[in-house]
Amino acid sequence: MSILSRAFKRESVDRYLQADAHMKRELSTLDLVGLGVGTVIGTGIFILPGHEAAQNAGPAVSIAFLIAAFFSGLSGMAFAEFTSAMPVAGSAYSFGSVIYGEIIGWLLGWSLILEYFLAVSAIATGFSAYFANLLTIFGIHTPKSLLAGPMEGGVINLFAVLIILIVAAILSRGLHTSKKIENSAVIIKVAILGLFIIGGSFFIKTSNYVPFYPEEFRRGFGGLGGIWAATASIIFAFLGYDTVAAHAAEVKNPKKTMARGILGTVLVSAVLYTLFSVVLTGIVNYKQLGVDDPAAFALQTIHQTQFSVVITVGALIGMFTAILALIYASSRLAYSFGRDGLLPKSLGKISIKSQLPVNALIVAIVVEVIFAGVVPLNTLTSLINAGTLLAFMLVNFGIIILRHRKDLPNDGFKMPGYPVFPFIGGALSLFFLTQLSSETLYMFGIWLIIGTIWYFSYGIRHSKLNHK
Repeated sequence: MSILSRAFKRESVDRYLQADAHMKRELSTLDLVGLGVGTVIGTGIFILPGHEAAQNAGPAVSIAFLIAAFFSGLSGMAFAEFTSAMPVAGSAYSFGSVIYGEIIGWLLGWSLILEYFLAVSAIATGFSAYFANLLTIFGIHTPKSLLAGPMEGGVINLFAVLIILIVAAILSRGLHTSKKIENSAVIIKVAILGLFIIGGSFFIKTSNYVPFYPEEFRRGFGGLGGIWAATASIIFAFLGYDTVAAHAAEVKNPKKTMARGILGTVLVSAVLYTLFSVVLTGIVNYKQLGVDDPAAFALQTIHQTQFSVVITVGALIGMFTAILALIYASSRLAYSFGRDGLLPKSLGKISIKSQLPVNALIVAIVVEVIFAGVVPLNTLTSLINAGTLLAFMLVNFGIIILRHRKDLPNDGFKMPGYPVFPFIGGALSLFFLTQLSSETLYMFGIWLIIGTIWYFSYGIRHSKLNHK
């Protein structure tokens, strides 16, 4: 067998199911929606609407969120069908290995590991900005050297590092404890968001909506370049259902539960994002929203300082739940690599006592702490989108191949509108990928080259596919 043929050798779903059989299936639909909304309603809703309104779309950022929600709904249905047919750990990495071959699955997983690790770090950085703002309200000023890494003139982003370590301590207590904390925090967070949307609506100035889509952002085909750029940038905000898919090996009745959890996450998130961005750009002119804590800033602008404290607390809870869900997902992905031999096999070990992939969890935390402590937020989010969009593209197109695989029967959820919807989802992913900056694509290309070198120098020789 040539090295190229070996690289495209496909994995077996049965082997994945056997390897994951020792993981407890205890997550319900409510747990999955909690994990999904906990991830989606994090930095995305508390930071991105302000950034994208100021830099790309003005008040029309709400339209960008609607487009992103529609696109995410298509991709979410594709993930739901895959998890119904293959209820295994690893998300798009495992799907790609079965559908396209090991090398494609690895590159998908390599992209996802970038997405998850950087997303945790990005959200922790946002958490730090909001927490520092909260301390300032109470007269406590944190030195800049402890709020930014060396790339931004500081020493370390201390609060970003601390929140990751606190979440890691919670996760080490096991799945049961983690999901109870996650679900409770999500309920509080959604209630506070509802308070902002309802209360903030009384302070809307319709003049802030004019112009709705400012001339300065009208570029490209049809003048919609600003909206497309905003949409491409906020895809990061909807990666929650992707993390839901990573837990398919720990879900009760996955053929029904996975689809409900993923689609429920997309629906709840779409409504909250759109209403939040409408109210935010109505309270404050879009030109003033290019800050890391736009919701708190908007309320302080209209002299609602006490309300601002409540929203800041809600933002902190929201980012906490997102960090918890993403560290959880990133450790499961690292576990999958170790399980299959593409990374050191010690990552694929499950602790008998806690039923957790402890080694994978430790590696994930170390990497995420380093990124959060020293790398700027804007650098983190741009690379996250690239990894997310590549995964979405191959998963959407993969549905077409999945339906032709007679060895992969699926009597659970199936993506409607086949083959049109999977094709549209894949094509949109490719389009939004091209809308990212050339610098981002260049850095992402380097990441894929590193992954390819690792695969051919280590992964292909240690892969468990060699022992089939």
